Amino acid sequence: MSICIKDAIQNLNLVIGCTVGCSYCYARNNAARYHMTADFTRPEFFEGKLRLMEKKRPQNFLLTGMSDLADWQPQWREAVFAKMRQNPQHQFLFLTKRPDLLDIETHLENAWFGVTVTRRADLWRIDALRRKVRASHYHVTFEPLFDDPGPMDLHGIHWVVIGTMTGRQRRKVFTRPAWAHALTGQARALDIPVFMKEELVPILGEENMTQQLPQAFTAVLEAQKTWHR
Repeated sequence: MSICIKDAIQNLNLVIGCTVGCSYCYARNNAARYHMTADFTRPEFFEGKLRLMEKKRPQNFLLTGMSDLADWQPQWREAVFAKMRQNPQHQFLFLTKRPDLLDIETHLENAWFGVTVTRRADLWRIDALRRKVRASHYHVTFEPLFDDPGPMDLHGIHWVVIGTMTGRQRRKVFTRPAWAHALTGQARALDIPVFMKEELVPILGEENMTQQLPQAFTAVLEAQKTWHR
């Protein structure tokens, strides 16, 4: 039975807002619906949420579910990195569509930096991630996919996530089975774990789903099962 990725990785939206302007952006719609910020195109840092990173029970956190790391001001990022150093029991993920705007070097072992690839024309982001972010862990999320990304260089990538377009869109482009299988094959050739998001079940069939997590994330989930206050 496929699991929802949100059961394994929790959203912690320290920054809300993004300047990329994707037409299909669910974050912008949610921010407007729940009145999270006055202007979604002006990212806002909610410093008070830093205390949520101090939870003793281990968690896997996505910190950019409502933002793009490239929009984070340096002082925001450094405040978050400081909390990450103080809380090694957690794993933290970041995503960006503009890795070329970053210049980050960190030795944090619980930091995972990734890019979103939506089409073949976006593959440059993978190389830019490795070049502009000098870190221990990298991941790539292929969601939503608008075409077949084709062959790519995944060397040095530690996790691949595959999804499809969700939400109420007038013109949806669904990830095709051949694209998902080709991506999975390329990742497996390099022993990279692959996680197909639950929205792919109607497209691929339950029997064809692959849902692998990096060992560090699995260790967090195992620790949660035996956690005592």
